[in-house]
Amino acid sequence: MLCTTLFEVVLFQCHCNERDLYNIGGERMIDEKKLNIIPLGGLGEVGKNMWVIQYNGQIVVIDAGLTFPEDEMLGVDVVIPDFTYLIENKDKVKGIVLTHGHEDHIGALPYVLKELDVPVYGTKLTLGLVKTKLKENGLSNAKLQVIKPRDTIQIGTFNIEFFRVSHSIADAVGLAIHTSVGTILHTGDFKVDHTPVDGDVMDFARLSQIGEKGVLVMLSDSTNAQRPGYTMSEKAVGQTFDDIFRNSKGRILVASFASHVHRLQQVISTASNYGRKVAVVGRSMVNVVTVAHELGYLDIPDNTLIDIDEVANLPLDEVVIITTGSQGEPMSALTRIAMHDHRRLEIMPGDTVIISATPIPGNEKTVARVIDQLYKAGADVIHEAISGIHVSGHASQEDLKLMINLVKPKYFIPIHGEYSMLIKHAEIAKTVGIPEENIFVLENGQIINFDKKTSCVKGRIQAGRILVDGLGVGDVGNIVLRDRKQLSQDGILIMVVTLDKKTGKVIVGPDIVSRGFVYVRESEELMDEAKERVKQCLEKCGQKNITEWSSIKSSVKDVLSKFLYEKTRRRPMILPILMEV
Repeated sequence: MLCTTLFEVVLFQCHCNERDLYNIGGERMIDEKKLNIIPLGGLGEVGKNMWVIQYNGQIVVIDAGLTFPEDEMLGVDVVIPDFTYLIENKDKVKGIVLTHGHEDHIGALPYVLKELDVPVYGTKLTLGLVKTKLKENGLSNAKLQVIKPRDTIQIGTFNIEFFRVSHSIADAVGLAIHTSVGTILHTGDFKVDHTPVDGDVMDFARLSQIGEKGVLVMLSDSTNAQRPGYTMSEKAVGQTFDDIFRNSKGRILVASFASHVHRLQQVISTASNYGRKVAVVGRSMVNVVTVAHELGYLDIPDNTLIDIDEVANLPLDEVVIITTGSQGEPMSALTRIAMHDHRRLEIMPGDTVIISATPIPGNEKTVARVIDQLYKAGADVIHEAISGIHVSGHASQEDLKLMINLVKPKYFIPIHGEYSMLIKHAEIAKTVGIPEENIFVLENGQIINFDKKTSCVKGRIQAGRILVDGLGVGDVGNIVLRDRKQLSQDGILIMVVTLDKKTGKVIVGPDIVSRGFVYVRESEELMDEAKERVKQCLEKCGQKNITEWSSIKSSVKDVLSKFLYEKTRRRPMILPILMEV
């Protein structure tokens, strides 16, 4: 039975068993006779991309990415997909296939490979970046298999073909996964660039051939689905760099995404053309430049690259510094330079700073703050999109139409993007002839299965996010985040009192320690009154013969909370500590 809709998947229309719809383990929804596609991340969000393809009792995973924490995720370092389903079915997982080397596609690999001992397939640069990442996480025995565009490999029951696509990182590929049910085409992240910096144009010919043979379902990048027209070629940025370098009289600092190898190549080439030396700052930037150069993806002329310590010995008009920090990250090199917090560099009047990226949604304020600091230090900052110092690595609306028309899939699933982006991409697919009933706008965890004649969205598995904080993976949840938020807003108040073990009377205290709530030395009257309220509460507990410590703590907490809110309209976290002698 055919069951699809453009805007919402109405599960009950599929006549699926109601219990199946909410089965967390997902086993009852997985029909091994059908081809199952399950998103674990990347839908309704930007980042943490991860897909499961399951058929004949075997699983292949596409990408394993991360995303960065939202503002309310205090203290969290990164966010990765919840891959509980893969752990529960680890004997079925035959391999992980990577489309390219961006963090939102490879960042979760160290955490996944600690649980799954499976081979990982990717292009040379992608695996070069993965190897560095795994080494940092103490994983040196991963099974990494290098592939090239137009290679075809067999992973269990899946025959997987790789085709070249253009993106904002070299060596990006899409996938054609051939099964006996039909072919799944996964575009990966892509743009249509007829004049790429490295000369490797997207494989339109092979895409057309795959489309002619028939594609059951296409999963396509939606990141720029709301942007009309065409995405400009990366070479346009190179011309802008040339104009800026020609007219700049002082040092030039360029902030970009570390993984944007083509952008780095254009900076290095332009610097060399104008006789400037290049220094690289920022750990991730140094790692990428080192790996890309070693693998032959960066052409660095002799004597062009210098150590950051050599910058001070050169004339200002002979220096280019490539740095991280295009998104205003607090610990990035550019932010620390702007805030006068970098050990080796500081902004000088006359410097030209190029921020060669657009802010990711949510980062606008932090980027603006860094730009303000750069201006205050006397730098000339070039950052506006209209200045031509950045072009997107994702396909705009006309490019998305071209991809659909090349492939001509029977079914279409927009991927990689916030929900509004997915909806817009679905509308684009409809305009170029994909029937509305053949377009799926899914959510993370939903299971969609296909046979040769029908398709059905049938239930969901557990899918969400795992928060990584330091060495802790998944040990920070909503309760911890709630406590952190309360601490950040109203602070903490600790009440310590020593009681007589026999009589329950107060021997010492109560003493109160406050952090982030009020300055105790200037709030002595408030603290004294709070102590008196605690004493009265303890006396009442004694009179009522309340001996359970949990009950006493709860009473003290309630009294203090009510009192402090009446006096300050704040609700600090209150921790009563009772001791007895």
